[in-house]
Amino acid sequence: MGSKLLRGTFILTLGTLISKVLGILYVIPFYAIIGGDKPALLYNFGYVPYQLFLSVATAGIPLAVAKYIAKYNAMEEYAIGRRLFKTGVYLMILSGILCFVVMYALAPVLASMQQLQGGYSLEDGIQVIRAVSFALLIIPVMSLLRGFFQGYNSMGPSAISQVLEQVVRIFFLLLSTFIIIYGLKGSVVTAISMATFSAFVGAFASLLLLLWYFFSRKSKLDEMLIHDRSELRVSISTLYKQIILSAIPFIIVGSATSLYQLVDQFTLGRVLEYIGITAKEVNSYVAIINFDVQKLIMIPGTLAIAFSMALVPLVTAAYVRNERKQVKRQLNDVFQILLFLTIPACFGIGLLARPLFTVFFKASEAGTDLLQFFAPIAVLFSLFSVTAAVLQGIDEQRYTVLGLLLGLLTKSVLQMPLIMLFEAKGSILATGLGYAVSCIFMLYIIKHYVHFSFSLIFRRAVLFLVLTGVMAIAVMITYFIFGSFISPDHKFQALILTMICGGVGIFVYGYLALKLHLSDKLFGPRGTALRKRLGVR
Repeated sequence: MGSKLLRGTFILTLGTLISKVLGILYVIPFYAIIGGDKPALLYNFGYVPYQLFLSVATAGIPLAVAKYIAKYNAMEEYAIGRRLFKTGVYLMILSGILCFVVMYALAPVLASMQQLQGGYSLEDGIQVIRAVSFALLIIPVMSLLRGFFQGYNSMGPSAISQVLEQVVRIFFLLLSTFIIIYGLKGSVVTAISMATFSAFVGAFASLLLLLWYFFSRKSKLDEMLIHDRSELRVSISTLYKQIILSAIPFIIVGSATSLYQLVDQFTLGRVLEYIGITAKEVNSYVAIINFDVQKLIMIPGTLAIAFSMALVPLVTAAYVRNERKQVKRQLNDVFQILLFLTIPACFGIGLLARPLFTVFFKASEAGTDLLQFFAPIAVLFSLFSVTAAVLQGIDEQRYTVLGLLLGLLTKSVLQMPLIMLFEAKGSILATGLGYAVSCIFMLYIIKHYVHFSFSLIFRRAVLFLVLTGVMAIAVMITYFIFGSFISPDHKFQALILTMICGGVGIFVYGYLALKLHLSDKLFGPRGTALRKRLGVR
């Protein structure tokens, strides 16, 4: 694999993974402070519309800027990339302010459009939506700075700022909710409002760090302008047109999860009530699917997010230089490594669903059942992110829009009949089928435009599934042995059981991969060196 792509992906994966893990771990003390998972319904109630407004506010511009900076840098037109960044800053400030004002003003309308579970009032929903809307003032500019560094293949600032953002956000969230509930004896609604406002605090800390990186590196970045070829003349209007046209697919792809969740938010509870599910069970199912399970299944998705951010600038640069063999080599490596890591991770989450759900939330038969069902489908989430990134890198981003729309149409059409047939699992199945339709369509487009053959990737995917099957047998045997005296329904014991069984799974899958020299084929000299260092022949 290309050293730049591997290094960039590793840095972004590490940063994103730490950020996501922290974003899951904080749930344990957060639930303890606010008194269980029912208030999480209110917390999630504000975040679903916020994610959509955030997608509009950033408008996919950070990744579009990364793409075009990489493109113009590959052409040695460094000044154009710098102008692109400056115009993007003004655009992000304006869009952030406008989206904040609109979301804050339309909070009553947004609250009335959703079905608020858990006995909370419309006013409660309005308060939470308005509290989270303040983050829109900061995040667009912050995201643009991340895109700027990614365009220069500098992934460190993005990764470190992600971690800092999450740490500050969680610290403020836990401290403020604890003070409100136990110090001031305030309401849960006020505590949830401050919890959502923590997105603003975390983003502000991240912005300060990115500004420090920018000004500390500005002298070196300015030196590149000396070597500028200055052969192209691109007007400001042309730059804006390029950004906006390229950004639209990034908006839609970035809001994919939120759009799927929005379909669930509008329909899941209503359809479950229609078929006779009790209100208590409906509340539980909605909270589990839209909040709890989403957090856990997105852990493997961190790799896809990192690949997507690292892949777009590199594929764009190779494509602009007409290095088609390099593009194919990058795609071959990315798809294989993505599936090599996400297939066992997703199935592993499914195998250990019961203790995992207990560790992060609480023992729940419904939670275990739904997580087991959802986990394998998460492979499609990762595949969707990477295929969309590839299309954006080769300037065929219009097909990402069509692919997502086809998936959402599939989800919307099948949602009600599948819920009526399979209850809450029907919603998950509709989501999986929607993503499958999107992935198949976009893979076909990649094959058509890049003339890329997926035969080797398909064969490797089958091999990864076989190795995952062997891993699953080892994990189930271990679970059966240790589960006889370690309870998966108590937090600490569930954690021990998860670590033991997860460790066995990682060991078995890793050993088989090394023994079959897959590490050599996927990671090149680094994989070979690791295998020899571990003494596997």
